[in-house]
Amino acid sequence: MHSMATTPLFDVRVLDASRVLAGPFCGQLLGDLGAEVIKIERPGSGDETRTWGPPFAGETSAYFLSCNRNKKAVTLDLSQPEGLQLFYELAKKSDVLLENFRAQSADKLGVSPEKLLGQNPRLIVCSISGFGRTGPWNDLPGYDFAMQALSGLMSITGPVEGPPSKVGVATTDVLTGLYAATSILACLHAREQSGHGYAIDLALLDCAIAAQVNVVQAYLTSGKMPARQGNAHLQIVPYQAFMTADEWLILAVGNDRQWRSFCEAAERFDWASDPRYATNTQRVTERGVLVPMVEALLRTRSYGDWHARLEKAEVPHAPVLDYPQLFSLEQVAARGMKVTVRDPAGKTVELAGSPFHVQGAALPTPTMPPLLGEHTDAVLRDMLGMNTEAIEELRKKKIV
Repeated sequence: MHSMATTPLFDVRVLDASRVLAGPFCGQLLGDLGAEVIKIERPGSGDETRTWGPPFAGETSAYFLSCNRNKKAVTLDLSQPEGLQLFYELAKKSDVLLENFRAQSADKLGVSPEKLLGQNPRLIVCSISGFGRTGPWNDLPGYDFAMQALSGLMSITGPVEGPPSKVGVATTDVLTGLYAATSILACLHAREQSGHGYAIDLALLDCAIAAQVNVVQAYLTSGKMPARQGNAHLQIVPYQAFMTADEWLILAVGNDRQWRSFCEAAERFDWASDPRYATNTQRVTERGVLVPMVEALLRTRSYGDWHARLEKAEVPHAPVLDYPQLFSLEQVAARGMKVTVRDPAGKTVELAGSPFHVQGAALPTPTMPPLLGEHTDAVLRDMLGMNTEAIEELRKKKIV
């Protein structure tokens, strides 16, 4: 048994050679759980998201800040033989390598999963790409927006009568980062028994399809393309956004008992006793009649009035908040979902917090996402035993 104060991934070292969002988000998750995460970037330019702003905190973009906390940053030019050799040396001393090179680029650079496992047979290599390493599209580049379109996600998102719409955040990247972290943790566990490394091949498109759960399954089960629902639910009624007299209310009636409670709170006892609306299946079938009646009723009172009635009746509901309202909630503060870190100059920077709370383990105090190459000297010295002169020599050759 380790002491109770260790972090869950205290003995795991991750080389994060990925860029943009899916891979860096995965690396950040592993860092949030205590892994040592070393971000490898190209000298001079680094991860392109460093420049994706405004807004910026100092010289670092908000975009970069969102997915690179709890990491060390090293610059390394993999296109130079000496740079590649250093990369191999770092890989030999790491447990996990995250990368999102296109398949042909990885082969050309000498960083294919096969090559890396040849250098370190115990390494877990996680390759993230648009379409994966097999199939006719295996070398096409992949971007979140394109994946939302290709995966069918946009076809089911947006207003019923309006155009298809993307989700307001790069959701296929974030989901792929979560699938990546899950598969890496599974392989770390498997390695305890097998003693060998693994190559994980994850595609944004695959993850986007898998994450559409009940809606994609409705198509596979029925053979019919589900109609776009806007802010309603394909399989539950009433479960959507309704306008009250003054603001939006999300009503989430998830079962028949809650439906009866809603009818009582709304003083529509006739609806509760009407056999046409008694079960969810019937309410879905009668959606066209029932939803307009609920809409008309909810407009007759303010959100505050409905909130009081629905809370008392224990009917699930919520307001639609913006970020200023969200971050003023006591609940969000109590859960540590906004954290303050300091940049190297000592200035405070606010970040969204990590959602992990683990009893019986320590979690790292969040650290500021690193400046480009901020830890190059320290990592080369501590991990590879290089001295100052050797590192200076690399700098002159623009290898770091």
